[in-house]
Amino acid sequence: MYKTLYTVLVSVLTISVATGLTAAEYKGPNLSGQTVSIAGPWLTGDEENFDKVNAYFEKATGANVEYAGSDSFEQQIVIDIKAGSWVDLGTYPDKNGNDQFYGFFYNVNVKSLVWYVPENFEAGGYEIPKTMEELIALSDQIVKDGGTPWCIGLGSGDATGWPATDWVEDIMLRTQTPDVYDGWVANTVKFNDPRVVNAIETFGKFAKNNDYVEGGSRAVGATDFRDSPKGMFTVPPKCYMHRQASFIPAFFPKGVEVGTDADFFYFPAFEAKAAQLGNPVLGGGTLMAITKDSPATREYMKYLQHPKSHEIWMSGKGFLTPHKGVDLNAYSSGILRKQGEILQNATTFRFDGSDLMPGAIGAGSFWSQMVFYVSGASAQKVADNIQNSWDAIK
Repeated sequence: MYKTLYTVLVSVLTISVATGLTAAEYKGPNLSGQTVSIAGPWLTGDEENFDKVNAYFEKATGANVEYAGSDSFEQQIVIDIKAGSWVDLGTYPDKNGNDQFYGFFYNVNVKSLVWYVPENFEAGGYEIPKTMEELIALSDQIVKDGGTPWCIGLGSGDATGWPATDWVEDIMLRTQTPDVYDGWVANTVKFNDPRVVNAIETFGKFAKNNDYVEGGSRAVGATDFRDSPKGMFTVPPKCYMHRQASFIPAFFPKGVEVGTDADFFYFPAFEAKAAQLGNPVLGGGTLMAITKDSPATREYMKYLQHPKSHEIWMSGKGFLTPHKGVDLNAYSSGILRKQGEILQNATTFRFDGSDLMPGAIGAGSFWSQMVFYVSGASAQKVADNIQNSWDAIK
């Protein structure tokens, strides 16, 4: 549900939003009488903020923008991809004659975050860890003090297991170079490669450690991801940390104020690997691409590459931008600004790996086998099973 299914659309995407436009205001051509139609996933508050972005474009150009949001948008994209329309309309030969899909990310999310309750850390005398080694040491200290460091839940209905894939992806970026990560996503690095097995086992050091996880390791696969962070807010706390993406505050208990009652820190890199790998960030996002060409649509895409279209939504909620030309002070809160800084200061950014894998793997065997793993299977066994499922669809 919360993992965008752009498997085909972004599998060849290597570009980012242009950063050369820094003018305070966008001024477009006269497009009176022309219409830009947009289909997307944004509803309720997100739709209201996107409407403000579109209203500015309408006022600047005279064009009409029609937006249709749907909570079935991801499923419809999959249907359209299978029908071939989205791929055909967005694929063009490059200078070498090779087909490439062109588009860019507009609204993104950061997944490399660890959420915590500042009051709990203060009461325990705990400091924010700067390295993975310090994070593991902190976890051990919390156990020694009689607490449980982590709350982890993999439940998500038919999508159960996906939170574990995010852990593995983040660990891959912290133990291997980006080219290995890319090879793993493309399966030129096999799923049962020792480097991947190591990443799964590293996740297991957290999720399969009964002392580390609320309810013990057997509760991990059965706990819904939306419920799993709630233990941080009990008195006394049932857990102290929760690794999850920037959207998770939507599932915090009612009345929790992010920035006061809850905060986050960057899921840190290994100190031993820092010189080689820097500060990698895992994320996802919404890809903007043209499916029906027109002068107004092309100009609208230029508008979405202008800082103004980003700063309008930044002043609201639910928006993070990869655009390096924006003023970070345009964010409506310190929490969003801090997430934006993590995103922009990343030495490496990679899109959610399982979303880029074939659906049968990234939204299939990878999910289910991670549940199998926390239930007791070995990392080697589940990695072999996933690779076998990948071989079966080739």
